Amino acid sequence: MTLLELNIKKLREDFKEPHHLLKASDEATLFIREWKPSSPSKVSILIFHGITGYSGAYSEMVAIPLAKAGFSIFGLDLRGHGLSDGNRGDLPSKDRLVKDLCEAISFVKEKAEKVIVLGHSLGVVSAIIATNYCPEKIDGLILLSAGRTVREGAYKKMSPGTMLKILFSSMIKPSKPVITYSRDGISGLDDPLRTFKYTFRFMKILNAKALKFPEKLDLPVIIGVGDQDELFEIDSPKALLEEIPSTDKTFIVIKGAKHAEFPAAAWNDLVQWLNKKFK
Repeated sequence: MTLLELNIKKLREDFKEPHHLLKASDEATLFIREWKPSSPSKVSILIFHGITGYSGAYSEMVAIPLAKAGFSIFGLDLRGHGLSDGNRGDLPSKDRLVKDLCEAISFVKEKAEKVIVLGHSLGVVSAIIATNYCPEKIDGLILLSAGRTVREGAYKKMSPGTMLKILFSSMIKPSKPVITYSRDGISGLDDPLRTFKYTFRFMKILNAKALKFPEKLDLPVIIGVGDQDELFEIDSPKALLEEIPSTDKTFIVIKGAKHAEFPAAAWNDLVQWLNKKFK
């Protein structure tokens, strides 16, 4: 066990806010935060975070506002992120990711009549993967800040030499993080629980361009994007919504919102949708 893993364990032990420690089927510990509404709710929302993130980064941004609106909110730290076990910035396999996601959904489902999965950015990929493998446990989808194609120039292109180094390194030691995630306007650089280096296999497993939807999806879906999103033009998430095989689909543009920054009134339309569909 590395020093970093020992620190993660200690941080979990010292954490005082509402949370759960989920023992995954391979005995790893997955960390799930909880934000409780003022009155018990039959509807729970489970947050899947984006790249570099973890559940705690969503507290002020979305979890607290939705809890104040009357919903039980949970947030999963992906394996290798936040306070969950695992090699930082790594996923050993797609099969392990699928089990982690579905086991987390099952855990929340035991506590609520309905479970809505909220995926943000790369968390949208996690959410869609879950609909392929455990759709019977999901009652609704909230997909934020995501699309198939990003704005031109949003990321700096890797040189051929850098790409070869990454491929070579990943062949020798696939568990070694070799890809640094960086873009203009990125936040959380001073947060020690954020992850900025990833393995090649992590990026390959959670590749949005290779994402496939189930043939049919019998649940309500809402996609939201900020009108100031640095990564996605509004047409990109709109096109993604068209791909989703559900007959109950809603699209919202969140005024004043960036990719991972949302103003105080950002969730009014989302709360109205939740109340209409699930209360």
